[in-house]
Amino acid sequence: MSKTNLPEIKVETIRYRVLAGPEGFLSPAAATLGVILPDPEQGLVEGEIVSEEQAIEAAAKKLVSAKHPTLFPGPAVLWDWKPEASKLASAVKRLAEAIPAKVIPMADYRPKYPRVYPEIEINPNHPNLTIWHNKIDVCLFIGVHCHQANIALKIIRAGSSCYTIAMCSFSGDDEANITVRDITEQTMDKLIAAVYKIKKMPIASNNNEIKKKKNGDNLKTKKSEHHSEPKMGID
Repeated sequence: MSKTNLPEIKVETIRYRVLAGPEGFLSPAAATLGVILPDPEQGLVEGEIVSEEQAIEAAAKKLVSAKHPTLFPGPAVLWDWKPEASKLASAVKRLAEAIPAKVIPMADYRPKYPRVYPEIEINPNHPNLTIWHNKIDVCLFIGVHCHQANIALKIIRAGSSCYTIAMCSFSGDDEANITVRDITEQTMDKLIAAVYKIKKMPIASNNNEIKKKKNGDNLKTKKSEHHSEPKMGID
């Protein structure tokens, strides 16, 4: 019996990149496509493991270059449940002033018995609607519980072109375009410093710039106060 010569088939493996969407009706779970969570002192940039410093620098570049950067602080930062929470909340405020960026707090998705509001506490909060209404092109999650962040980031990637950054207190979030793990107030200070470095503005002399901007914003708010409230995208 003669030996059959079969053609050699080369199989090319393509690494999945966690890019900004829209990716489709249901974006795939990044973990199922080979994206691995970073180790301590590492981060993820579009699904690739990098050093924490590289991830922070990439996040700062995205925030500074965005047209409508927005920070989404979640309950783990908004609730004063431990000393570290209030420190992170203060860091979020400093970051918003440094960029500058809009701040839209996450809805309080804790179940509130005896009445439960399913559109907030059970179903996802449809963050893509918030993205569309406010024309957000880059957003940053901080203090959002893992189960909520994971679903919200997937919905954003599926239905919008918004670039997502997740600052995580635990192992990071592979559904974000950029993620940094084990964050502390010092981690946020590094991000703030990276923002000022990109803007070529020294941190020590930024107070006057912030005050000038605040005064300008106050004048604008008085003229258009009825149009200044962000739309949350929750029915």
